[in-house]
Amino acid sequence: MSPSPTILDGKALAGRIQQQVAENVRQILQRTNVRPCLVAVLVGEDPASAKYVQRKVKLCEELGLRSRMIKFPVATTTTQLVAKLNELSADPAVHGILLQHPVPAQIDEREAFEAIGPGKDVDGVTFTSFARMYFGLAGFGSCTPAGIMRLLEEYRVPIRGSHAVVIGRSAILGKPMAGMLLAADATVTVCHSKTRDLAGLVRQADIVIAAVGKPHFVKGDWIKPGAVVVDAGFNPGPRGNVGDVDFDAAAQKAGMITPVPGGVGPMTLAILMDQTVRAAAEQLKVELPTQAD
Repeated sequence: MSPSPTILDGKALAGRIQQQVAENVRQILQRTNVRPCLVAVLVGEDPASAKYVQRKVKLCEELGLRSRMIKFPVATTTTQLVAKLNELSADPAVHGILLQHPVPAQIDEREAFEAIGPGKDVDGVTFTSFARMYFGLAGFGSCTPAGIMRLLEEYRVPIRGSHAVVIGRSAILGKPMAGMLLAADATVTVCHSKTRDLAGLVRQADIVIAAVGKPHFVKGDWIKPGAVVVDAGFNPGPRGNVGDVDFDAAAQKAGMITPVPGGVGPMTLAILMDQTVRAAAEQLKVELPTQAD
C-alpha cells in the first residue's frame, strides 16, 4: 500500500497569513490613522456571488479592515459599471477594489476590469497585473493562483525544472497560474477542453493544478506516483462540496495533495486580504514586511 500523501493545509497557512494581515492593519492605522479599505462591487442577484462577497466583507471586518459593498441591479450597463469603477479608482479613501465575477452577460467584463486602477487591483484581474505575473515582477497576483504559489512555497515543493500541468485556461485561474509557474522556472503545459490525450499529459506531470470546474474530473490513475496535486475546484455535491480531483483515488498515488475544502479556498481569501493591505501601504507610503508569512 502506498504511504499517505502530505496534505497541503491551506486553512492553517491562511490563518497565519491573516494574523500578519491584522498586524499590518494595526501598523498602518498607528502610523497614518487610516484604516485600509476594500470595496467589493456586485452586479446582479447571483446567490453564490452574493455569498462570496459577504464572506470577504466579514473577513475584512475580522482583520480590522474597512469594507464596503456596492450593489448594482442585474440590468446595469457596462458604461454605468465602468463609471463607478473609475470613481472608486480615483477615491483616495479606497485602497482596493474587487469586482465580483462573473458579471451579467450584457456587461463587457474585460472593459470593467480595465477600469480598476492597477494600484488598487487587489484581485489581480487587469492587463497590468497579468503582465507583471508573466514577467515575475512585483504586483498583485490573481488571488487563487497566488495562493497556490504560496502554498507550494510553504511546503517547499520544487518548482524549478518541474513539469507542471494546468487543467483549465480561465482568465482568473488557469492562465495566470501558468504564468506564475513559468516565471518560477517550471515547464508548463496548459490543458483545456480541446486537449488531446489529457490523461496522458497529466500522467507526465510533477505538479498538477486542477481548475476545470467539474467534480472528480481528474482520476486517480492519471496521477504520476509522487506528484503534487493541487485541486482548485469547488463543486456542490449531494454530500457537500467536492473538488475537481477524485481525492481518495488520487491520494493513493500523490506525494502531496490539497483537500477540498481546506486547501486552495482559504488561501484565495487570505491573499485578497494581504494584497488589499499592501495596496493601502503603498498608497499611504508605509513600509511593511516583504510578505505575510
